[in-house]
Amino acid sequence: MRFYLRDMENTTLAFRPFTVSVSAAEVADLHDRLARTRLPQPSPTDDWDAGTPNSYLREAVAAWRDFDWAAAQERINAVPHFTTEVDGQTIHFLHVRSAHEDATPLLLAHTYPGSSVDYLDLIDQLVDPVAHGGRAEDAFDVVIPDAPGYGFSQPLSSAGWTTARVAGAYDRLMRGLGYDSYGIHGSDNGAMVARELGLLEPEGFLGLHVLQLFSFPSGDPAEFEKLEPADYAGLEHMQWFQSVGGYNAMNSSRPQTVSVGISDSPVGLLAYSELFNSFGNGTSLVPLESILLEVSVNWFANAASGMSRSYLENARADAADGEAAPPVNAARTGVAVFADDFQTIRVFAERDNSNIVHWSRFDEGGHFAALERPEVLAADIRTFFA
Repeated sequence: MRFYLRDMENTTLAFRPFTVSVSAAEVADLHDRLARTRLPQPSPTDDWDAGTPNSYLREAVAAWRDFDWAAAQERINAVPHFTTEVDGQTIHFLHVRSAHEDATPLLLAHTYPGSSVDYLDLIDQLVDPVAHGGRAEDAFDVVIPDAPGYGFSQPLSSAGWTTARVAGAYDRLMRGLGYDSYGIHGSDNGAMVARELGLLEPEGFLGLHVLQLFSFPSGDPAEFEKLEPADYAGLEHMQWFQSVGGYNAMNSSRPQTVSVGISDSPVGLLAYSELFNSFGNGTSLVPLESILLEVSVNWFANAASGMSRSYLENARADAADGEAAPPVNAARTGVAVFADDFQTIRVFAERDNSNIVHWSRFDEGGHFAALERPEVLAADIRTFFA
């Protein structure tokens, strides 16, 4: 069950300018809901052990009530936005061209529970590297879509939007924009889309740079003989990651049920977005202001249902594939592992990805490196695509 697009090869895409425009009434409604927040009875320890704690929510709700959405909206609209239709689905995206000639086309694929605003801090560093101590030849044209059901790529027009299908749609988008070759960077959901593009490896594909390769033990004892001490720490982190991933089970089985609550309650949406705090363990370096921007976009776009459903689509596709081994990605691949993120284990990653040519580790930062350490991430992307 890989990707598919229906009769798209010879279809010319039409691009329409788009402006994020949230009415004063919508902002007032958010403020009214926040003012009437009722928090749950607190956990006995009121920490991240059982989920998002009241102590965090009180601080975040107070900050959200003071959050300057008008300024945030102006910042979002400072770069060009467009929408188009691919495979019957509206896709919203940012498209920023570099002033430098022969800039490399680069698609940036966002996280869950993020959107295209994941990469606002990264855009200028990529399109104008000279202004940030880089070289003109390292410049990029950047394209940053909202995946179907995320951000302003609303509403979902049909079922079946797996990461594989999204990858095919993204290739169609880049071709429609006139790019004969391009690369992709992704994290989380975006990293999975990037790997699917690697499997597709369309003509002119320059490779994928990701923050994670989600490769797991196959059960072969020989794999463990190759592990280094740091890899065992990665396995422990992997087990912990699975133990706190309740949202995975909810989203992959009952996304419409859970989206009722987080579409009606902004604080519910904020709490359910605990991944911005590095899987809820409090190590995150994402500024609260950035979290509030992300959650505000998802609130105003009413994106909870679509973004949750993406897990269901992938779970059903995986069930249809059965016990088959993961297909091997042979495209040129680079990995950047940040200290407080999911720890990709190279032995497993190289089993599933045969052309890993770049591997870097960073002692600071986590799952949302584009929001935490954008300058470090931009430099690593430049290095990979140089």
